[in-house]
Amino acid sequence: MTLATSLILVLCGLQVMPDAESLIVGVGVTGKTESCVNEGEVVNTDNISKSRCFTCTCKNGYVECAKERCLSAEGCFMLLDHSNDGCCYQCKGCMHEGAYRESGSQWRDPQRPCRILSCKAGVVTETEEVCYTPCAMSRPPREGQCCRTCKGCAINGQVVTEIRNVTSTEDPCIKCHCKDGHMTCTKKACPVLNCPDSAVEHNKGECCPKCKGSRRLIEPPKGRCLLKLKLRDSGENFQHDDCTKCTCSNGTLHCQRRSCPPLDCPEEMQVRVPGICCPYCPRKPMTGKGELYTACRVGGRTYQDGETWQLDQCKSCACSGGLIRCAMPECTQLGPCPPRFKLHREPGQCCPTCVEEDGVCTVFGDPHYKTFDGKFFSFQGSCKYQLVADCREKTFSIRVTNDARSTKTSSWTKTVSLKIGGIKVNLGERQRVKINGVKVTIPYRMATGQVTVRREDETLRVETHLGVKVLWDGMSFLEVSVPAKYKGKLCGLCGNFNSMSRDDLMTRRGRVVLDPDKFGASWRVGGKRACMRSNEPPTRSIQCSQHLPQRRYRDRLCKPLRTEVFAACHKKLNYAMYFKSCLLDMCECPGRKCYCESFTAYAHECQRLGVALPTWRDDTGCHAFY
Repeated sequence: MTLATSLILVLCGLQVMPDAESLIVGVGVTGKTESCVNEGEVVNTDNISKSRCFTCTCKNGYVECAKERCLSAEGCFMLLDHSNDGCCYQCKGCMHEGAYRESGSQWRDPQRPCRILSCKAGVVTETEEVCYTPCAMSRPPREGQCCRTCKGCAINGQVVTEIRNVTSTEDPCIKCHCKDGHMTCTKKACPVLNCPDSAVEHNKGECCPKCKGSRRLIEPPKGRCLLKLKLRDSGENFQHDDCTKCTCSNGTLHCQRRSCPPLDCPEEMQVRVPGICCPYCPRKPMTGKGELYTACRVGGRTYQDGETWQLDQCKSCACSGGLIRCAMPECTQLGPCPPRFKLHREPGQCCPTCVEEDGVCTVFGDPHYKTFDGKFFSFQGSCKYQLVADCREKTFSIRVTNDARSTKTSSWTKTVSLKIGGIKVNLGERQRVKINGVKVTIPYRMATGQVTVRREDETLRVETHLGVKVLWDGMSFLEVSVPAKYKGKLCGLCGNFNSMSRDDLMTRRGRVVLDPDKFGASWRVGGKRACMRSNEPPTRSIQCSQHLPQRRYRDRLCKPLRTEVFAACHKKLNYAMYFKSCLLDMCECPGRKCYCESFTAYAHECQRLGVALPTWRDDTGCHAFY
């Protein structure tokens, strides 16, 4: 896990957000948050001291900075002075046989391949690799390796591959890996920890205990060593625990730790004796005839010796000499995913992975658009437009028809048309739905599974087999989400989905413009007969923002965005653009609740960011009508 401390850019410096690793960052200037508009783009911070230590980007309307050059110091209780670049604390490394080793490194003795050494916070731990050979006919070790191999890559019903290691559920320190059709299993010995016992934690299912937290300490003088906050003189030998002997040598601790053999009984059955390093298994049960039990009984079912079964989607078990042995895939320890990625577990898979988030385009109110790449703009055209389409492979397209609805300068999304292959889905006012011209009732599912429609939180949710999804409230709120496979393939009012908002206003002819009206008009489809007004696009009257009574009226109706109704989300998502959109919608509002569309858009965005607002509809009176 790399250190990626999140911060908010402030007018007078940097302000550390609440974080367990804020001790390491060492900055704490308070101030006011800075807004931004170019979603996803890097923000220049040259005017801030130590800006080289941070990368700042525009995220959800705020400038957010991440310290990404430092390796994680979590678990290190020997943090030394800053590195040469002045940004990072370093965990104390080790000197071994005249060579410097970084903390966290591990290496094998080239002369003795079974000898494994590791460095952690100024302590070198030396162990003998313990082999586990779960097959009757094994092969000699590969060159430079310690353990014999088994032909075939499977253990206790689990398949091992070159990218899928497997661990034992009885002993999480046993790891099996596969190479060229041969499997090698080893048992890891845990490194000596350099933190007080009060900071040690050992989570269930993990092989080794670890230090929780970190601490900055001054290098001990005169070649002395520090272990668990106790100083040791250079040359001093001592017994660290029942399995470990250590020596202090010119500031580095060298510890030799005995490796315990794998056991064939679960951890809860293992016997530990004070003063003895390794646990052992009790005697196996015997039959009345003095023979060993070889069958296993689980949940009322008996399994014979050598039989395997699947315990769940991740774990499989085998009966071995009357004992149950289980195995499961080893999941790589994942830190926070990079920006625009999320941790996701596929159905039927055991281990989650970081996958790119879906692109989301939002349309609401007098149409305001937030593109897949976060560009905000308003466009009041009252014709039919291409909202988004796969412009490379032509797999789908979505068009919207805007209605002037008896206004001079405003327009609102009236209908949505989704085309996938030979299927056409029409979404109309009050959440009416037609599939290939035939009205359908909700919930609806196509027999082929290509399209499903259901209601969710007072909106229609359309899902397709391509992963394209549409939310529609039947009035003017529309949200389109597409999977990452469409990156750089899209075109229309929602932009091109290439992670750069600066080129989102690209016309049909491929020219980037600054005027949203020119951009929007270029994506008109259906000819002039699809337009509600002859003068397209319209020019908005400026009297709206200058008329004081009307301005107070608009402020009052849009005010909930700034109050406790949405307060839980204010730190996650800047409401400024939504509030501005709300005021614009109320300029020439054909109904009494035009402000609801901005509330709806803000609430949905908050939900995607993990902020629940369960009462916002009741608090504002913004309920859908169908």
